[in-house]
Amino acid sequence: MNILLMTNTYKPMVGGLEKSVSSFAEEYRKMGHRVIIIAPELPDMQPEEDVIRIPAFQHYNGSNFSVQLPIQGTLTKALGDFIPHIVHSQHPFLIGDTALRIASKYNVPLVFTHHSLYEENVHYMPGNIEALKRFMIELSTGYANLADHVFAPSESVMLMMKERGVTTAIDVVPTGIYTDQFARGAGKTFRKKLQIPADAFVVGHVGRLAPEKNLEFVTRAVAQFLKKEPKAHLLIGGTGPSEEPIKAIMAQEGVSDRLHLAGMLKGKDLVSAYHAMDVFVFASQSETQGLVITEAMAAGIPIIAVDAPGVREVVKDGINGRLLKDESIEDFIAGLVWLKKQPMAQMKKIKKACKETAKNFTMKDCAQRALNIYVSLTTHHGFSRRHSEEGFWSKVVHSIQAQWDTAKNLTNATGAYISKAPEIAPDVNTNQALDPANAPS
Repeated sequence: MNILLMTNTYKPMVGGLEKSVSSFAEEYRKMGHRVIIIAPELPDMQPEEDVIRIPAFQHYNGSNFSVQLPIQGTLTKALGDFIPHIVHSQHPFLIGDTALRIASKYNVPLVFTHHSLYEENVHYMPGNIEALKRFMIELSTGYANLADHVFAPSESVMLMMKERGVTTAIDVVPTGIYTDQFARGAGKTFRKKLQIPADAFVVGHVGRLAPEKNLEFVTRAVAQFLKKEPKAHLLIGGTGPSEEPIKAIMAQEGVSDRLHLAGMLKGKDLVSAYHAMDVFVFASQSETQGLVITEAMAAGIPIIAVDAPGVREVVKDGINGRLLKDESIEDFIAGLVWLKKQPMAQMKKIKKACKETAKNFTMKDCAQRALNIYVSLTTHHGFSRRHSEEGFWSKVVHSIQAQWDTAKNLTNATGAYISKAPEIAPDVNTNQALDPANAPS
């Protein structure tokens, strides 16, 4: 099968969505399928076979993200003799618009993965926040209804999409992980490298350090915990705009000497960072899956997390960590205290439960689930609906229809935006929308 994956973000960026695209592509190729990835040009990117890069504006609105120029003609030429059997879009705008047109051009099904709660990322865009949130909800919902099939990373996201009016068929297809890669790590060596005492109780977090990850709340809670526990330390892996607020909070609480910033982590360093932790903390409300939670569990690390979509499917309260119903600093501290006080025998059970949970998210199983849906679509659904013997005129009509559908979707979304904020409506430019996508997962 020829699979075309189209994304607004990709390597060398490090995040959940980038990992998802890369991992699914790798697994599909292992299974004998050909995969081409369409992604933006980025600084420091490395040449990669079957990855087509397209021009993009860098550092959108002061962020680390790029905004592509969605040019269909250029992509069609770049694809050459590659005829996709399925087009899989990772975003509902920018390259997502182009994905819809390419699927129509080749008369093949379009699949869309709803990776992110887009409305939680509007702080990267100028304008009225509440109006922008409604705009992003309408845009992503409308796009999902243009697709032939939708993937939801978690059951919570599937239910949310249905409540918002998505009528396209939806299946839960999470991003998997290679559990064996996280089973062993040099935790003691990693601690020594960052000058963390061997007997310290290490609270850890890995991910993009950005406002939507709710890291200021996490830092305030952990800082209070550190004041109660003199041997506790905080280890954070990742980079981003929230790094300075994290430092400031730790300094205000007088515990900055026990903050360890490891920077961007990849490969063996990432695995060793997990193994250097005693507990992984998470409070993001913008995730659809929370890939880093599953990675930490594969390393046998318990989780303290605030209840949220994509989190509640993985964290089982009192079994593999604590799932806190409310975003409360007091409750978060209590969760950390609870875990630290667990007897050794009980802690072993918790760690074992973490690893068992992670086994439900193997990359091979998740990729096979996706491929089964691809095959069903090309055999019974989108392909048979779009493919006909009408010849050249049919192709022209399909192309026009695809562009009309896209324009209508953007118009509907813009209408929702105008109804919320008419005073700023003239400034709306949908091709400047940004999806940071979650990134770390």
